[in-house]
Amino acid sequence: MDPKTVHIEFTLNGHPRALTIPGAASALWVIRNLLGLKGTKEGCGIGECGACTIEVDGKAVNSCLMLAAQLDGTEVLTVEGLAPEDELHPLQAAFLDHHGVQCGFCTPGLLMSTHALLTENPHPNRAQVSKAIAGNLCRCTGYQQIFASIEDAVKRSTGEAGQ
Repeated sequence: MDPKTVHIEFTLNGHPRALTIPGAASALWVIRNLLGLKGTKEGCGIGECGACTIEVDGKAVNSCLMLAAQLDGTEVLTVEGLAPEDELHPLQAAFLDHHGVQCGFCTPGLLMSTHALLTENPHPNRAQVSKAIAGNLCRCTGYQQIFASIEDAVKRSTGEAGQ
């Protein structure tokens, strides 16, 4: 093996992956360019916008700041893995229903940050939601639709929707 490459093995959206990659490659670069999953976006490239958010072992991370070598041995979830059966995940459906999506650029990162939060805390209050999505910048929605989407997703997951 070339000393400038590294071999990694990880699970991506439920599927095992084994890759030999450049040692300096970011997780974002591997996900988008080597694996072709375009839902994870590069916005700022410095961890400020959240467009590149993925889940690694259940935690939301900025993939632009993570070396791909750090994925070795982990479970990774991208926005493409939220709804593997070609149906919308309840969180995606709530974003659609409440117009939490405008241009859509920030949406995958917001979904992943929110999914990580709801996995850890299925009943967050508004302050906890605000903290969880604080690293995700949206220039279109004004955030009210995003909060409404997340609040509805919480209700859907607890069976309170429509009551």
